[in-house]
Amino acid sequence: MSDELNNSTTNLNSNDKNPNKKKKKSLAFKIGISLLVVLIILVAAGTAIFVNTVNKMNIIKLDNSNLGIAEKEDLIEYEEYTKIKNIMLFGTDASEMDSTGRSDSMMILTIDPIHQKIKTTSLMRDCYVNIDGFGEDKLNHAYAFGGPELALKTINETFGLNIDQFATVDFNTLPKVIDLLGGVELEVTPEEFEDINAVIEMDNWDFKKDTPTLKAPGIQTLTGEQALSYSRNRSSAGGDFARTERQRKVLDALFKKALETPFTSYPSILNKVLPLVTTNMTSSDILALGKNVLAITNGKLEQARFPLDEYAEGGFINEIWYLIYDRQITKQQVQDYIFDDKLPEELMEPEDDTNNKGDGLENNETEEYNSFPEDDTTETYPSGN
Repeated sequence: MSDELNNSTTNLNSNDKNPNKKKKKSLAFKIGISLLVVLIILVAAGTAIFVNTVNKMNIIKLDNSNLGIAEKEDLIEYEEYTKIKNIMLFGTDASEMDSTGRSDSMMILTIDPIHQKIKTTSLMRDCYVNIDGFGEDKLNHAYAFGGPELALKTINETFGLNIDQFATVDFNTLPKVIDLLGGVELEVTPEEFEDINAVIEMDNWDFKKDTPTLKAPGIQTLTGEQALSYSRNRSSAGGDFARTERQRKVLDALFKKALETPFTSYPSILNKVLPLVTTNMTSSDILALGKNVLAITNGKLEQARFPLDEYAEGGFINEIWYLIYDRQITKQQVQDYIFDDKLPEELMEPEDDTNNKGDGLENNETEEYNSFPEDDTTETYPSGN
């Protein structure tokens, strides 16, 4: 591994003693759900409504020369890559830090007219990456260190991408969007029923909320706060991996609900949601995006998450938990999925006697790392921007 890793003390059973560490209930993916639905509503609304509401968004400019955009030669193998549009969706938690916050959710929204698909690529927030000017750190810290510009640069340089547009929203948007759409229909298993209610009761106590608990398991319409508790539940069987699946189910339900929403409801929804969005996309950018989305969407959303489990392991370095992964293979897999539409199962190499998780990791010292911890509710905060 790098000198920093070689000199670090890795202890999978240690507790982080950093005084800056605070309890953090994971918001990853849920925030991205909100962002995606906001975009879908925007592009479906049409020119008249959008023009009347676009000024409610916080539109900023970025230095495109400082976004680490991949060179043409790096993507030349994908003949029609320029026709595929990628937009970075960030979900931040600015409530516990300064106004910038960390990007606890990072999703690449891909509009692919070549393969007639809309898909999202979720990036694991704890990926151990190089952040320009700050060294090796967690991927989600790039946003806190340098806002969307540094975050985009880090993602482009790490995964060999050409993303130059983004949208960001704070985590509080998720319940609001769900409620504005009339809730989401989800199936709750008997085991999940007990655990979700436990999350609701804890949040009601901690945050002075009055969210009603679920009455019974089964298929039902959840409110925004109930859906947030559903997607945050990590106690049911399957732990963090099952939680990720629940988050994806919420995303699917929201996507379908947004497409079913009556046109007459858009003005009210947009007026309440747009002030929560920060982006560098202009009105013409979003309207062009809308035309592409409406031309190819069939009500389905394809999703993937990287790094793939088979090429990553997690563990503590200097008492901080990171996700260590095969950088070169993951970069190729992300590019193949986004630009060549290769599904994750197609990206897996044939099994052999080699442990894939060790391939490409510095010095192959993978024995120091475990898979994802059962509870990653603690987080070490970067010291500043």
